[in-house]
Amino acid sequence: MAEFPESDSPTGKPDADTESPLDGARDMEGLTLYEKKALLINRELDGMGMGKYQWCIFILCGFGYMLDLLWAQAFGLVASPLQQELGFSGSGFRCPPERAKSLTGAPDVELGNIFTSFSAGLCAGAFVWGVLVDIVGRRWAFNLTVLISSIFGLCLGAPSTYNGIIVLTAFVGFGVGGNIPIDTTITLEFLPQNRRFLLAALSVFQPIGVVICSAIAYGFIPNYSCAAELQSCNTTPGEACCGRSNNMGWRYLLFTLGAITLFVFFARFVLFRFQESPKFLLYRGRDDEVIRVLQKVAAFNKRECTLTLEQFEELESNDASRESSGTGSAQPVLGGGFEKTRATTKQKFKMELSRYKMLFATSTMIRLTILTWITYAFDYWGFTIAGSFLPTVLARKNAQIEISLRTTYRNYIIIYVCGIPAVLLAATLWRVPLLGRKYTMVISSALMATSLFLFAAVNSPASNIGFNAMEYFFQSLFNAVLYGWTPEAFPAPVRGTAAGVASFWGRLASIVAPLVAAHLLSRGPNDVLYLAGGGVLVCTVATALLPSRAMTGKAVGGKGKGQSL
Repeated sequence: MAEFPESDSPTGKPDADTESPLDGARDMEGLTLYEKKALLINRELDGMGMGKYQWCIFILCGFGYMLDLLWAQAFGLVASPLQQELGFSGSGFRCPPERAKSLTGAPDVELGNIFTSFSAGLCAGAFVWGVLVDIVGRRWAFNLTVLISSIFGLCLGAPSTYNGIIVLTAFVGFGVGGNIPIDTTITLEFLPQNRRFLLAALSVFQPIGVVICSAIAYGFIPNYSCAAELQSCNTTPGEACCGRSNNMGWRYLLFTLGAITLFVFFARFVLFRFQESPKFLLYRGRDDEVIRVLQKVAAFNKRECTLTLEQFEELESNDASRESSGTGSAQPVLGGGFEKTRATTKQKFKMELSRYKMLFATSTMIRLTILTWITYAFDYWGFTIAGSFLPTVLARKNAQIEISLRTTYRNYIIIYVCGIPAVLLAATLWRVPLLGRKYTMVISSALMATSLFLFAAVNSPASNIGFNAMEYFFQSLFNAVLYGWTPEAFPAPVRGTAAGVASFWGRLASIVAPLVAAHLLSRGPNDVLYLAGGGVLVCTVATALLPSRAMTGKAVGGKGKGQSL
């Protein structure tokens, strides 16, 4: 007998305490064999509740979220000393107030190329890891993304050439790019149904990462950077100039971030033993491994696993009997049993293609997939410009009103702390009936765009902090809901692919955005803000048009009652 505490029951029914997993046959009517087995897995995880294993997964996946914006923020914060030392595209970023106005019109194309290099790596990483996570499994991707990021991140502070930095930046981006689609998918597939709100709460690690990066930068860059009046040694050799020896602050920052990333890999690979996702194993027809994983998770939680391989075999037997009588629901392409292991290579290839077709299987799925892609593309467009150029814009605006460099870096910490309560609010709002996932995203994206337009309109110490903080607050709120909702809306066989490809389109937009913004920056900072705000408004429209069926917490195309299969 399976025992489910009432609070952990997937349906919330009191009689769940006395039901065997197969007794709820009424909940399985019309389901495929895969979906029936997935429903039993959900019930088993619900019975375990939010145990120690689930909390470890939540925290370690949260570290992946942290690294995503930790590194993204870093390149915006090192742009000033890096630009000054290497001498590319004259900079007005850290110049004294009396010189700022004369230099802000200088081209910033090379600066934009660094952001684009990182975004190109993110784009490739999102696509490659997003697809691989559904092919090679969650476990390998979970560890390799962080390992790659740590290796190239530690090397990033070493070169003294522009091209060397560009190349290493792209490889860091490749590793970081897979974190969000992979970590969200993994968290979703181990959480009990009544703890799904924690998917949005995962994003709290992103502003934490930004604050950590800003705090480290505040300690290193103002104290170990060249004097503002010095020119690059590449352009003024033989004179007092800015070179590696007197400009180590940005390198110390990157070395420290590389060490933090290496620690995250150590925690994931050495301190914790990650078990492969049962949903992935189920789709691959490895039912015996599904049971072993659930038993190990239960043992880690000091609980007993009640699901057995015999129950899976009983489902297969019942489904085969129905199929022979013309009433069966088995669909081999969904990995209902051992079809994947018995198939030839050609058949497996066809099954993979069939899996990708699920993204466009119905008119609702087509609408969901395309609008999700549009939302990600313009969300990344907006926050890439904001994350990459707002530090530059803020510093240039502060220079015009005689705010010091140290004060500017201190203000970064104040601004980005606001993202933490925003994520916690998101985890609450998406369960409020009148708002839910959809309108939380619509309202927060509209207010994010508004804050960017207001920041462009005024320039004072209070407004520069206030509107930046407002922008990051609503950016964090929007992304928390978006990242948590995306894998929830798609069925498990394409969950990682759906999240990864959506992230890919976003990363692709983030390649183009810095190139356009860099040209506009040479004309003045306000054009960059209007460009970012306009992109975010597209998100507002796209999320408003998402199908309501996709906003209920149940995968579109799945038939499990209130469950994401």
